[in-house]
Amino acid sequence: MNDQPPLHSSIVAMVSLAAGIASKHPAMGLCQLQKLRDYGVPEHQINTVIDIARHIRDEAAQKLDAEFNEKSKPARKSIPIMVADSEGGCGCSTTSRGQSCC
Repeated sequence: MNDQPPLHSSIVAMVSLAAGIASKHPAMGLCQLQKLRDYGVPEHQINTVIDIARHIRDEAAQKLDAEFNEKSKPARKSIPIMVADSEGGCGCSTTSRGQSCC
């Protein structure tokens, strides 16, 4: 039995919206978008969720493309390069609007 209260419906809608955008789900989170507006969530908060989700989606695509490009090149000897992660080592960066995704 779970003694924890359930997440508020607006939080569930935000998570679902972000996941739908980041995963390129065909429904695009439009149902959740309307639910958030119906719950009275401010547009700037909705826009922040959308911005972060798009950033994560786009960053994932860029990393996959870069990895594919690297692996599709002919084999050659290379020297490993150490790159420090941004944002204190968690590997996330900021969106084009300056919002951290972690």
